[in-house]
Amino acid sequence: MIEAMSAPEVPPADETTAGWWDATREHRLVVQGCDSCGAVQHPPRGVCTGCGETGALVWRDDTGAGVVDSFTVVHRAPQRDLAVPYVIARVRLDCGVLLLTRLEGADAQAWHIDDRVRVAWVDLPDGRALPVFTPAD
Repeated sequence: MIEAMSAPEVPPADETTAGWWDATREHRLVVQGCDSCGAVQHPPRGVCTGCGETGALVWRDDTGAGVVDSFTVVHRAPQRDLAVPYVIARVRLDCGVLLLTRLEGADAQAWHIDDRVRVAWVDLPDGRALPVFTPAD
């Protein structure tokens, strides 16, 4: 678990996102997969973006490994209680899904595109957790 980041407010789980949030309580990263066409997707949706199927979506465990696809270093926080600098990134999981997240565990200026990363977790007060990514080592 990572503790450097202050836990942000997050939306409540709903019918579409409940499975994802439930997995985060166990520090498991899941993505939606379609049993009809094999596509994987994130964020959670009620319809497969590959084939349009609505009844074939299932939750699939992911390894949490990937690469930094894009990132930016934030030097001016949108609210006073956020320590700067921090890094917002788009991580491409090895399964192909893109995830918007934060990068932790390295100096903000040390990150590069294509750096290998792995998932870590920031626990939220309600028992859920947010995935963040750290250097894969």
